[in-house]
Amino acid sequence: MSPRKNYPKNKRPKTQDREITSSNQRFEEHVEGVYTVRNLTGSGATKPYRCPGCDHMIPLATPHIVAWLEDDEEGRRHWHSTCWAKKDKRRPNTERTRNAPKY
Repeated sequence: MSPRKNYPKNKRPKTQDREITSSNQRFEEHVEGVYTVRNLTGSGATKPYRCPGCDHMIPLATPHIVAWLEDDEEGRRHWHSTCWAKKDKRRPNTERTRNAPKY
């Protein structure tokens, strides 16, 4: 049996009445505000990115997360999934030289 629905004329649902949601996009609240978070599959990753959490490269064809503040789509960043999960638990990283004192 065909999964297609045949509607009578003038009874077809209008496109603006249907709710279209992306199953891989969600909203998360963090200290900075509300983030829009989108999961990317390996096939969706077409170029390497640098993760802001660990400062390592995300290689091609690696599943990862794209996140941005709700009103700032220009500020989109690509994160490793584990780095995004630990985002609020991470403390600031201080860059020191090898012989610098640790105080």
